[in-house]
Amino acid sequence: MVSDRSPMITPNLSALYRGISEIFPDRPDSTNPNENLAELLAKVDRPLRVKLGIDPTGADIHLGHSICVRKLRAFQDAGHTAVLVIGDFTARIGDPTGKSEMRGQLTAEQVAENAKTYLDQVRPILDFDTPGRLEIRYNSEWLPKLDLAKVLELLKTMTVQQMLAKEGFDNRMQQENAIYLHEFLYPVMQGYDSVVLEADVELGGTDQKFNIAVGRDLQRHFGMKPQFGLLMPILIGTDGVQKMSKSLNNYVGLSEDPLTMYSKLEKIADSSIVQYFELLTNLPLDELPENPREKQKLLAVDVVSQYWGKAAGDRAQQDAIALVKGAAGQADAVAEFSLASVQFPAKLFYILSACGLCKSSGEARKLMQGGGVKLEGDRVSDVNLTFESPADLCGKVLQVGKNKFVRLVS
Repeated sequence: MVSDRSPMITPNLSALYRGISEIFPDRPDSTNPNENLAELLAKVDRPLRVKLGIDPTGADIHLGHSICVRKLRAFQDAGHTAVLVIGDFTARIGDPTGKSEMRGQLTAEQVAENAKTYLDQVRPILDFDTPGRLEIRYNSEWLPKLDLAKVLELLKTMTVQQMLAKEGFDNRMQQENAIYLHEFLYPVMQGYDSVVLEADVELGGTDQKFNIAVGRDLQRHFGMKPQFGLLMPILIGTDGVQKMSKSLNNYVGLSEDPLTMYSKLEKIADSSIVQYFELLTNLPLDELPENPREKQKLLAVDVVSQYWGKAAGDRAQQDAIALVKGAAGQADAVAEFSLASVQFPAKLFYILSACGLCKSSGEARKLMQGGGVKLEGDRVSDVNLTFESPADLCGKVLQVGKNKFVRLVS
C-alpha cells in the first residue's frame, strides 16, 4: 500500500482489528473512507480522534473493562490520538444499558473520587507521556452548559420508539419495570460527547452499540462526518460461564496484588483462555503453547507483568508455585490444619476461626465482608458459603490478609 503520509500513522491493521466483534459501518469492498475503516486509516492525512468514554460509577476496574482501553492504546501506537472521556456528568445518571431498574444516583464527590482511581488504574495501559497521544476530557466541561433549547434540539433527533427499542428499556417494558424520563437522556448525552470532541472512531463493548449509533446520528445532525463504531467483546469471567463482574465475584481487578492476579489467571478454563490471550495480551495466537497448563501460566505471567512489571510477574509465578508446594514466599512452611476436627457441613467463617486464622467467627465474617479472605487465591466474601464435606477443601490454601496462610488437609 503506497502512502505519502508520515510513518507515525501507517496503519497496523492486524493490531487494530485484533479481537474486534463489529465495526460499523463496514463495507470492506468500498473505497469510500466514510464506509470502510481500513480505507480511512490508509488515506487519512492526520491522526484520527479515537474516543472511549468511561463512567466512574465505582472505584475499581477489572480486566473486562481493560479491553477497550487496550484497543485505545493500539490506536495510540498506530499514531492516532486517544480521547479518553471521563463521564463525570453522565455517571451521575448512570448508563441504563442492561439494567432492570434505575441506577442509584451518585454525588459529585463520589464520582470525582472514582475518576481519580480509574485514571490510576489505566495508567499502565495508555501512553500518558508522549505529547499529542492522549486527551483526557471530562464531559462536565460541556454537558451542564446545555440550556433547555439545546437539550430540546438534541431530543428532536430521536423518537420514543427508538429509545424503547433499546435492549434495556425493551426488557423493562416487558417486565413492567419503571423507566424514568431522565434515563432517555443518557444515550443522547453520550452521543453529544462525540459531537463536542469531533470523534472519528468510538470504542465500546458490544452492549454500547445503541449509544455509539446515537453519536453517529447527532454528528450527522450537526453536519459532521459520522464516527465509526468499533465494538469489543464482553469478557467471560473467571468462572468460565458469565460475563466478568465484581458482583458475581468472577473478576480480576487491575489494582489487585500480583499474586492474587496470577492465582486467578492461572486457572482460566480451556474454553475461555484463547479469548483471554486475544483480548488481554499482544502475544501471537499461533505461537501459544499446546499444553493447557503452560498456556495458563503464560497468560497469568504476561497479564501480571503488564500491570506490575516483569519482575513482579515472575515473582508472582514463583510465589504461586511455592504455595502449591506448601511454602509461602520463599522457605517459610505453610501450616496445615486438619479438617477432621470440623463437623460438616461447615461454613467457611467457622473454619477460619477453627484453624486459628481468625480469633472468632465474628472476626471471620467481618474479614470476609471486607475482602480480606481468599481460598486458593480467589477472594471469598459470601459469609454463608458452606462446604458439604472435607473433600471440597482438602489440599487448598486458605489465606487471611497478605501473610497468613493455612493449608487444609484431611
